[in-house]
Amino acid sequence: MQNENRNTIAFFVIAILMLVGYQMFVLGPQTKAKQAEAKAKAAAEKKVAAPGKPVIPTVAPGNLTRVQAIAASTRVPIATRGHDGKPVLTGSVNLTGGQVDDLFLQQYGTSVDKTSPRVDLLRPEATSNAFYALFSWEASNVAGLPGRNTVWSLKSGQVLTEKTPIVLTYTSPAGLVFDRTIAVDDRYLFTVTDTVTNTGTGPVTIRPLTEVRRAGLPPEAGKGQNVHEGAVGWLDKELRLKKYQPWKKDAAKGKGEQTWNTTGGWLGITDKYWLTAIIPDQSEAITARYRQFTLEGRDYYITDAAGRDRTLAPGASATETTRLFAGAKRAEVLKSYQKALGVPELDRAIDWGMLFFLTRPFFMALEFFYGFVGNFGVAILMVTLCVRIILFPLANKSYESMSRMKKLTEPMNAIKEKYKDDPAKLQAETMELYRREKVNPVAGCLPLFLQIPVFLAFYKVLSVTIEMRHAPFVGFVKDLSARDPTNIWNLFGLIPYDPGALPLVGGLLTTHPTALGFGAGALGLGICVLFYGFTMWLTTAMNPPAPDPMQQRIFQLMPILFTFIMAPFAVGLIIYWTFSNCLSILQQYIIMHRLKVDNPIDQFFGRFSAKAA
Repeated sequence: MQNENRNTIAFFVIAILMLVGYQMFVLGPQTKAKQAEAKAKAAAEKKVAAPGKPVIPTVAPGNLTRVQAIAASTRVPIATRGHDGKPVLTGSVNLTGGQVDDLFLQQYGTSVDKTSPRVDLLRPEATSNAFYALFSWEASNVAGLPGRNTVWSLKSGQVLTEKTPIVLTYTSPAGLVFDRTIAVDDRYLFTVTDTVTNTGTGPVTIRPLTEVRRAGLPPEAGKGQNVHEGAVGWLDKELRLKKYQPWKKDAAKGKGEQTWNTTGGWLGITDKYWLTAIIPDQSEAITARYRQFTLEGRDYYITDAAGRDRTLAPGASATETTRLFAGAKRAEVLKSYQKALGVPELDRAIDWGMLFFLTRPFFMALEFFYGFVGNFGVAILMVTLCVRIILFPLANKSYESMSRMKKLTEPMNAIKEKYKDDPAKLQAETMELYRREKVNPVAGCLPLFLQIPVFLAFYKVLSVTIEMRHAPFVGFVKDLSARDPTNIWNLFGLIPYDPGALPLVGGLLTTHPTALGFGAGALGLGICVLFYGFTMWLTTAMNPPAPDPMQQRIFQLMPILFTFIMAPFAVGLIIYWTFSNCLSILQQYIIMHRLKVDNPIDQFFGRFSAKAA
């Protein structure tokens, strides 16, 4: 017994030393580097160029600030509003290349603070973390076709809005006249229509090419281990995914390009919550590609779609229409475009995961209840209640079996004492006791096993759906997709200091949402997760004790261990799991009370009443 205690203590001491070491030598340097990078970026963005004086780039591409890059080219403003009159998109169309490379999502901030900067989805190529959409034409034997450096002229329109498209024009040296109409709706869909007229003396063969390009990755890329970020598309009747890191590794091996010949579909680059995707005419045959390469020290990630060849005789014209989705991955928006345009599986740009058969229904249920209550936190509680009702019959049998098992604690102990030197007889007598009392020792595990996929599905929904992003519940819970912001180490805000500022262990104690890496803030415990730990302890205490003393200690430590494990998870997930535990406790208590089995709740109130008397 003494050795078992010593091993248990040694395990926890080693685990704490590993966490502290990880904080000191991994998370600490990472945090300092990110803070220095953020300060440098903020300082650079403040250097605003003088109005009317374009900045001539004198540094390597990717090193200009956004302000400098915008000022260095002629642009047409973008300003759209939704059906409710609120701003949706702002930014500009770059007349150099006729590309969409400057776009802000006005309905989404970078934090829960309503005054925080708006999310910038697209950025010019000359900036770091550039991200843009380019519409061009190519041919093997025709020079001067529109490309990334082509300077277009504004033919009509002053501002691109949901009501007023703009028209650009360009004439190539070969006598090809290009008129480009760019329109946008009141959400996130751009429609680019190119009309090409051959005013030359000979026939030409050309084809359209649309690209979504990313040069360098944003700082937040790769932080969501549970979310797909990178290339995504529905091509050749399959969902095609490519994460950034494997994409780059394959390119280093000479496998950085993938090609599909397909009709229709869509492709683009996705982040956790945002999507920029090419949607060609669904009846047109295209050649789709995922490409990755490094040029001048920058990593380029490109998805493109090339249309069919068009041969234009002198005086002939051709028209190509391509759509670009650039915005938030809201399920109802993607589905509406999917239906209106006949685009297959567009809503699968949301990473529903392997358990999509659960995550999709759960999200639909959350949206359904949200439509009634107007609060996703309350919707989580209602969906949890529905899940528990569905599982009620099976859980009821399991809890009844567990209660009967607990009632057999004393007979079991007597059998162990009587046959402690005869394992075979002990096993036989134990099984006979189970049979006689109609107890199944395995049945108690079924509710837990059934809840695991439900738990994973809820975790996925909270991780990938933008509807959960910055969604408040009540009081201090301002964002269901973030961790519990309260912290026991400053008495939940009563003491005015930040535990994350402490040397060495600060990164472990913080609950700040910008904590980096696995294990960051693992010891920072909020109100919700502490209540979760209490409900888990109570659930464990109501279960029958394990037969082995060491197993009993492990089960006693499990609520403490899981409290720390669950601390960094989204508070919406903690709310689900805690409420589910409360329902389990209520259901189990009723059964134990009916079967007259001792339980910790009755024991607590019994002692309380005895003391009061």
